[in-house]
Amino acid sequence: MQYKNMEIIDVIGIDVSKLTLDCCIHKSGLQRGFANDPEGIGKMIKWSLSKSKVNKENLLFILEHTGLYSDRLVESLDRENYLLKVVSGLEIKRSLGIIRGKDDKADAKRIALYGYRTREEGVLVKLPGSTLVRLKRLMSLRRKLVGQRAGHMATLKEQKKVLEEDALLFWVQEDIINLLSWRISDLEREMDKLLQSDQELKEMMELLVGIKGIGRVTARFLIVYTAGFTSFGSWRKFASYCGIAPFPHTSGTSIKGRTKISRLANLEGKSLLHQCAIAAIKSSPEMKAYYERRLEMGKSKMSTINIIRNKLVARAFAVIARGTPYVNTMGYFS
Repeated sequence: MQYKNMEIIDVIGIDVSKLTLDCCIHKSGLQRGFANDPEGIGKMIKWSLSKSKVNKENLLFILEHTGLYSDRLVESLDRENYLLKVVSGLEIKRSLGIIRGKDDKADAKRIALYGYRTREEGVLVKLPGSTLVRLKRLMSLRRKLVGQRAGHMATLKEQKKVLEEDALLFWVQEDIINLLSWRISDLEREMDKLLQSDQELKEMMELLVGIKGIGRVTARFLIVYTAGFTSFGSWRKFASYCGIAPFPHTSGTSIKGRTKISRLANLEGKSLLHQCAIAAIKSSPEMKAYYERRLEMGKSKMSTINIIRNKLVARAFAVIARGTPYVNTMGYFS
């Protein structure tokens, strides 16, 4: 659904939680809470149309993406062809600033304000297909299991250093680690199966892993969190979402700070891209040469790694946009 050329007269900001939908009509400031279930969603839509006194085609609903809790609301609004914008909490915080504390009514008001300020920034809203939705849920579970396994491995390593032999204590934890490894493998096989079953996603995966440094885990992350490369207008916006886009830190003649990256980020994406950058330096002669040349010039190691992270994101978006594999031009001159 594209609303770029439509006139947005008013905006409904919605703060979504597990049980409730806290709504705010921007212009009037009216607020009300509804149950986060089919009946509550229906009542919320009727209330929004009635109290805003705006026609359906001129009313924009905006909410933060909260995964499982917002899926039903998004599907309902999309099914009825309401104007809809789903944004990340990071995007709103960057625009309006971080507010201390947590209050659902205040959050709904902030979301409505953000939606009204950006109402003319029309975007194509495309809901992820069922394959992408399932992939994201499997990825979320995999991430939790990987974290649990890492915790057990670290504990076991420390215990073996300081404790005397305790066969049962060590065996139980080793068994848990093995079980988690099996289940992680099960999830990865299912995710690969899903990607193979969708021709478009399969082609995306092949293009992404063709870029030196980007592996299957990061490729899946890129595909899912960009909704098949449809939810970000450019690679720079996605880099900003992952917290790797550098921002200037200057003001007049008095402040001449170093260019910095934002602390607001999707930390999983930031970590994955960091690992990719390290892998690219090791596996790609081009990236290795670039990295070493920067260090010889006296540039910092971390700033250089961050540039490489951005290069990888740019290449990922480029190969998907072109539909052709990445070509290492350095190879033609070696």
